[in-house]
Amino acid sequence: MKKILVLLIVLVSLTTFSFGAGKENSSPQLRHVVLFGFKANVTPDEVKAVEAAFLALPVQIKCIKSLEWGTDISPEGLQKGHTHCFFLTFSAEKDRDEYLVHPAHKAFGAMLGNKLSTVTVVDYWAK
Repeated sequence: MKKILVLLIVLVSLTTFSFGAGKENSSPQLRHVVLFGFKANVTPDEVKAVEAAFLALPVQIKCIKSLEWGTDISPEGLQKGHTHCFFLTFSAEKDRDEYLVHPAHKAFGAMLGNKLSTVTVVDYWAK
């Protein structure tokens, strides 16, 4: 029993050490969170076209490190009309700023037109 306890303590110590060590070497991550809600008259095909256009942005805008997205499934009822979440990662504010003025991003905004009933954007440095 004593050997098992010692082994567990060693494993917990190694796990804690390895997670802590990784944080020292990781570079900061700037997150850009975009939440969309669509107007009632927007068709499912139009929504799919918006999704596809957003997902094409990382191919067109190289400063985007990653893009993750999904549709709301929360049972809490606090969505305030938002149905879609797009989660982008950048290495630096200059990269995010480059993305914001990039012609592909501007074209995406124009393609959205008046399809959205709500949009929210939040940027933060991951901690």
